[in-house]
Amino acid sequence: MPNRLAHEASPYLQQHADNPVDWYPWGPEALERAKAENKPILLSVGYSACHWCHVMEHESFEDARIAAVMNAKFVCIKVDREERPDIDQIYQLTVQLLGRSGGWPLTVFLTPDQKPFFAGTYFPPIPRHGMPAFPQVLLAVSEAYREKRADIDTQAREIAVAIGQVARPETKPTELTPALLGAAAARLAKRFDDENGGFGDRPKFPSTMSLDVLLAHGAHGDARSFARVRKALDAMRAGGIYDQLGGGFHRYSTDERWLVPHFEKMLYDNALLLRLYVDGWRAFGDERYASTAREIVGYLRREMLDPGGAFYATQDADSEGEEGKFFVWTQDEVRAAAGDDAELACARFGITREGNFEEGPASVLSIAKSIEDLAVRFTAAPSEIERRLEVARAAMLAHREKRPKPFRDEKILASWNGLLISALADAARALGEPEWLAMAERAFDFVWRVLVKDNRVLRHAKPSGDEYAAKGPGFLDDQAFVACAAIDLYEATRNGEYLRRARGLAETIRAEFTDDAGALYLVAKDGEPLIARPQDVYDHAIPSATSKAVELFLRLGTLVDATFSAAAETIVASLAAAAVENPFGFSSLVLLADRIASTSVDVVLVGESDELLGAAYRAYVPHRTIAHATTAGASDAPLVTEGKAASAPAAFVCHDHSCAPAVSGYRDLLSLLSPAGDAAPNA
Repeated sequence: MPNRLAHEASPYLQQHADNPVDWYPWGPEALERAKAENKPILLSVGYSACHWCHVMEHESFEDARIAAVMNAKFVCIKVDREERPDIDQIYQLTVQLLGRSGGWPLTVFLTPDQKPFFAGTYFPPIPRHGMPAFPQVLLAVSEAYREKRADIDTQAREIAVAIGQVARPETKPTELTPALLGAAAARLAKRFDDENGGFGDRPKFPSTMSLDVLLAHGAHGDARSFARVRKALDAMRAGGIYDQLGGGFHRYSTDERWLVPHFEKMLYDNALLLRLYVDGWRAFGDERYASTAREIVGYLRREMLDPGGAFYATQDADSEGEEGKFFVWTQDEVRAAAGDDAELACARFGITREGNFEEGPASVLSIAKSIEDLAVRFTAAPSEIERRLEVARAAMLAHREKRPKPFRDEKILASWNGLLISALADAARALGEPEWLAMAERAFDFVWRVLVKDNRVLRHAKPSGDEYAAKGPGFLDDQAFVACAAIDLYEATRNGEYLRRARGLAETIRAEFTDDAGALYLVAKDGEPLIARPQDVYDHAIPSATSKAVELFLRLGTLVDATFSAAAETIVASLAAAAVENPFGFSSLVLLADRIASTSVDVVLVGESDELLGAAYRAYVPHRTIAHATTAGASDAPLVTEGKAASAPAAFVCHDHSCAPAVSGYRDLLSLLSPAGDAAPNA
């Protein structure tokens, strides 16, 4: 018989509905039972695309004997971290406070009053690689809870106090100067892998926000930072972390060379990388980066677009019970798909008889040989090699489409859609893709209709036939990411209604997510009380909720209401010292500190000219604001457009309260926005 999770909207929870474990969703029923029976809580947190979550489920949660121990000795609660980032954030801190690395599946043992006393991540069903068996852990924890309850309660109280302290980072007012960016970039450079690109060793994540810091520092004149960003962009695009057939990026690489990924695909990764590759194209003029952006959007439109206009959350790593099976190839499979061009395709994508994935003959596709090398080997012109490869690639993609696809989590998260809407709006104008702008507007319309009530954003929606079941409450990241998306749409479309909606969401943040001292919290004042009220200040795979709220305040402060800027500057100044000390955790705050210290470049477009609007988006400018006014000077953004009018479409470029004379041509505007007054590469 299915357990209680069968009635939940979360696909991740539904994946566990047939477990013999007596799972509860997080809520009063489970928490009250734990208190009534004086049982410890076994909290398990994961998400639907998580490979090791699936492994632990198959090994332990589907095992009747292990489930019997869980049911007898614990109240078992399953949480989808994408639904409840507040719960996940609090209890991830438990693992870290106990000296272990966090991650998913997250396994935490709590007292009935929700205080954690022991935690880990994945546990195997038998002892393996120095890890204890999950049944051993269950019995040991249960015995300790029963026999050493006083010690358990003391430890739980101490951990709960520590969580409350860690969840509120130490603040120290710091002067915001342009030197902060250089100091942060220098720290990031020490961790950069100059041989393979990216940061650190293995596993290797895209670390998009840290690359954004290096890119911004490069724009200030540091050639080494620019070179490192190019190295990372090239290596990721050529590696197996990128889907060489279908476009889009996988979650991370298991090796330092970007070759073998964990194969799940996340909406947020592709949103952030879309914007990064567009910025790379702006900064370096490399058409490969524009092509990568187009392929990312092609993937998202093909695989992740809901009929209602918004975008789904994730695609699984596994299909047919095996990780990566959908994506890897043997030489025989390539021959069946690509025919006469199979040898060429195998050489291009590094597909060998021995394979490079696990122990079998299958290979993860990467760019193993350049077009020039292949032209020599196959005695053909480079243009002919490119043509044949495109035919082979299309044939392989069509062949792959016949395979059983990985599971797709079709919930629609407000925050992640906000990230993608922003990226699409920006990329659409930069690359001249009006269809992308229409996609962004349609996605925003969905979010506003389904997920926004009285200027508050609900967390997510799930398709249910022709309707959508919306579920909340929304968190700070939902509010801030959607509001920033609205500003990006205002800049790209000239529609002042988006700016008004962004301001309404920002007012809700000030009223509901901010305390009397001005600190921002992940959970609203009327949210569910947990053992701590977390602040989301550290970047993880996505920018922190605090940094996005601060970005929102700074942008609104430039456009419509200077009081927003004052609040934002106070928050950034209080965290700047910590951000420079730990730029990996605070990359987004580093960029905001530089925005304040260096000030943004404000582009005021008077009248309607798509040519001028395209130029405003073409150059790479780390901190840019675009505002619109009629030729008579009327505007929805009066702070930055005041006094700017013209008899015909024109553009004003202002920096640090000083404006250049108005220009009316594409090249003239591009020259004002480009470094040292030079036009952008290949413009």
